[in-house]
Amino acid sequence: MIKFDQILKSKAFMILLNFVAAGILVMIIVFAVSKWLHKYTQHGVEIVVPNITGLYTEEAEVILASKGLKMEILDSLYDKNATLSSIVEQTPLADSKVKYGRTIYVIKNSNHRRQIQMPELRNISQRQAEAKLRALGMQVGQVKYEPSAFKNIVMDLRMDSTSILAGAYVPEGSVIDLYVGRGPGAEKVKVPNVIGKTLTEARSILIGKELSVGRVEYDERPTAETWGKQVVYSQTPEEGAVLTGGGYVSLKLSIDPEKSVVDNTTDTGGDEFF
Repeated sequence: MIKFDQILKSKAFMILLNFVAAGILVMIIVFAVSKWLHKYTQHGVEIVVPNITGLYTEEAEVILASKGLKMEILDSLYDKNATLSSIVEQTPLADSKVKYGRTIYVIKNSNHRRQIQMPELRNISQRQAEAKLRALGMQVGQVKYEPSAFKNIVMDLRMDSTSILAGAYVPEGSVIDLYVGRGPGAEKVKVPNVIGKTLTEARSILIGKELSVGRVEYDERPTAETWGKQVVYSQTPEEGAVLTGGGYVSLKLSIDPEKSVVDNTTDTGGDEFF
């Protein structure tokens, strides 16, 4: 009969014992790795997606990172009702439940306002001008009344007290003030001298005399650098002429203040820009 101590010393038993020990060790390693992966990946843990719309991307990244989430910008657009450079859309939506490490995709607002080319809005009704401005994404500011031959006709458009030429580019959402005709007066008025004045100065002088600016011509089309710097070198009618209140005085302007008056008639040889 084989004794127990002989079995323990046998080669087969030692091999079996090694296999059992190796199996136990493998099971321990697998169990430890499984527990580590479970903890590392937050398996089974759901995270509620925070609302990051309206935030700047830098702020949103910090908030998402604190919850174990990532962020990726998909696109950029312009929304006039949102803060520039802020997030306007997110996927998944706020309050959705996602797994740890999920990427949140966002669309951000542009960092600058869209530039809108202004159409000609003078000599149309106030109602039409307001409707067109709103359709362009502009805001109607103050409405001021000037003497004119016609009532409720737009005489001028201004932004920050500067007249806006047709064709000029204006940031979307800008506030545009309207200068509207209040109709002709009954009294006769002498035309003042506005030679050498800017368009804004000439307009103020004429309004003070119950007169209106009529046709405006430039010897050179204004640029962004010369806008508002041109001065009147010719006016029609001339100083001293008598008009009914609200009558029009046409002006010719040049960037050259020394330009001599060559033509002070109603000739329309120049280009009309508004």
